[in-house]
Amino acid sequence: MDAASAYEPLYLEGIEKFNACDYYESHEVWEELWTEYRGPSRKFYQGLIQAAVALYHFGNGNIRGARKLHKSVHGYLEPYAPQHLGLDIGKFLVAFDTCLADVAASTEDFPDVTLDPDLLPEIHLDPPPA
Repeated sequence: MDAASAYEPLYLEGIEKFNACDYYESHEVWEELWTEYRGPSRKFYQGLIQAAVALYHFGNGNIRGARKLHKSVHGYLEPYAPQHLGLDIGKFLVAFDTCLADVAASTEDFPDVTLDPDLLPEIHLDPPPA
């Protein structure tokens, strides 16, 4: 079996929802996968869940919540670099950080920070799903 056909269906479903900017649903799908999963990718899935929730919070104006989760995403995903389950970790984190740069830089609890739709990170797998 090649790597592309070995992706978990819930992993792919979460990516589809994430790339459609449906962060709440992507987090729900990945959490369903994470809850049952006990293998070496457990913290990787947790990092994706936190990335989705951070973007969900940002989109809803909960800057404090987004900032808090933003910091933890690196801790979960960086150990899996450079690539894990088809995801280029470094590339994803750069896109994620660029999108949340104003959030991370802010020290206020309720800053006036707006989401730039052009900066939203996407997940593209290599190899692509079969």
